[in-house]
Amino acid sequence: MSDSSPEAGSQAKSTGIVSIAILCSRVLGLVRDQMLNGLFGAHFTGIFTAAFRTPNMLRDLFAEGALSTAFVTTFTKKIKNEGDEAAWQLGRKMLALSICFMSMVSLAGIAIAPWLVRLLNPGWDNAASIELCAALVRIMYPFITIVSVTALVMGMLNSKKVFFIPAVASAFFNLGCIVGGIAVAWLIDPGFRAGSITEKGLIGFAIGTLIGGAMQLGIQIPSLRRVGFRFGLDFRWKDKGVSEVLHLMWPSLIAAGGTQIGVFLNSIFASFTPGKEAANAWLANAQRLQQLPLGLFGVAVATVTLPMLSRLATEGVTPAFRGALAKGLRLVLFLTLPSAVGLSLLAHEIVSILFEHGKFTAADVAATAGPLQAYAFGLVFYSAIKVLQPAFYTVGRRFVPMVVSISVIAFTASVNAFTVFVLRWDHTALAWATAAGLLLNFAALYLSMRKVAGGLETVALTRSLARLAVGVACMAAVCLASRLSLLSGWEKMGFLTQAASLAGTVGCAAMVYFFVTQKLRVEEAGEFIGIVTRRFKR
Repeated sequence: MSDSSPEAGSQAKSTGIVSIAILCSRVLGLVRDQMLNGLFGAHFTGIFTAAFRTPNMLRDLFAEGALSTAFVTTFTKKIKNEGDEAAWQLGRKMLALSICFMSMVSLAGIAIAPWLVRLLNPGWDNAASIELCAALVRIMYPFITIVSVTALVMGMLNSKKVFFIPAVASAFFNLGCIVGGIAVAWLIDPGFRAGSITEKGLIGFAIGTLIGGAMQLGIQIPSLRRVGFRFGLDFRWKDKGVSEVLHLMWPSLIAAGGTQIGVFLNSIFASFTPGKEAANAWLANAQRLQQLPLGLFGVAVATVTLPMLSRLATEGVTPAFRGALAKGLRLVLFLTLPSAVGLSLLAHEIVSILFEHGKFTAADVAATAGPLQAYAFGLVFYSAIKVLQPAFYTVGRRFVPMVVSISVIAFTASVNAFTVFVLRWDHTALAWATAAGLLLNFAALYLSMRKVAGGLETVALTRSLARLAVGVACMAAVCLASRLSLLSGWEKMGFLTQAASLAGTVGCAAMVYFFVTQKLRVEEAGEFIGIVTRRFKR
């Protein structure tokens, strides 16, 4: 398949639509984190982060991972081979199964909350922190049931080539967290109303996550009705389609969960570092900034590519399949490489401008900037994995990502144990171990898929990388020059001066990157600029 085919053009256009929608969500997520850090400080934000970790991990696994991948693959094949009604029946069966199973998981989580907190944060020695974290866990665990239903609704819409509403729905989740959290905190915490904010206000933000989850689901239901779905629960689970989803899902769950399990392990090891509870907040803030370009580009490309690969895979591993996958990889590299370099070179300034407010101090900024540089390094590989990993399930090689993921988990855990318990390094080492694991994960998946698909247009990818490297080098030169001049007196600047200086640096660096890559005839640069230009003309 040539890159100029209608399928490739549609891929780039859909990616642009999804990227804009996800940008809204990621920005609102950042606002939520800024608010928590500023109102409560790194210590209590770290406790909140620890409490939300399990529900949020399952959100990532289901909304963007195992359930979504397995369901979209099966659902898309159902549409192509048996028609819409057979696919809708599968959707109703999976809705019933997910609600029943995840409700039991939610009840179990509520029941064992205190033991769960101690298990996942063994280094904590503050009884008050454990008690508060357990209370927050009990409130937020039902979120798992809501998000499993949301994942299925999102999958059905993506399979029907509806991308914008599912992507923008995440913005409503964050909006619900912010508005609902503030409203409930104001109602239940007298100190919140008086301006003397205490940790009791965190209960309000925990309830806000449930409000946000309900909003994320609710905004998608009208679109699902418009494409022909009629809601209902079908408990006849002895079905070929359900079996196929579950068959694909369990190895996908392990594979897609590799990074999430790594985050879990990081939290366990982080509880033994000098930062204790605050280390959770520092790592989470750095990861949030990594997730801005990851969600904006990596997840967007993957969301659009998966249904396309599922359709193409019904005819086998054809040149069209290889071309679509290679195209997705080149597109994600074009978008994430400059993001990674920019985040790394301007880490301190970015963290400072976004988080150094209220109870979040300059020391917290320094403790967040180090992990951000590590996560920036892993960003490119993480984004490429988002595109590569689901492709294995579309061609029936579901065990490859699982084996790779288990190996990477073992590697990361070993490195973390050595750096924390033997070398006594701080939480930044955990972030670097995660980034190294992502590199190994990507390398193994790429080499495996290249063998399965009989090539992945590696020559074209290498040529594209060489051109991108020139653009990235020019962009990096702009960032470094700015740090030596425009940004050199950062601590003495006022907030508005800081914001203007940083925005000018980022804007100039981005323009240089796009200008250089376009002059070097990087195809993705032309497509991306074309999408943006058309949208401004509308």
